[in-house]
Amino acid sequence: MATNERIEINPKIMLGKPVIRGTRIPVELILRKLGEGASEAELLDAYPNLSREDIRAAMLFAADAVAHEETATAD
Repeated sequence: MATNERIEINPKIMLGKPVIRGTRIPVELILRKLGEGASEAELLDAYPNLSREDIRAAMLFAADAVAHEETATAD
């Protein structure tokens, strides 16, 4: 699955934060809720416009973002 099919970054939507395409649901919100212990089923229930594929795309998007971050080096 290509995350760019499901994730959108548009300065006119949520100040340019990555969101699930066609919604105003930020990737950050999905990740935060999962990190707080919410299940996939709970997210799908709370956000009817969300799909399982959207949740997976959000996690892949975050993994890609972290993979491209600079890391600190020991002095």
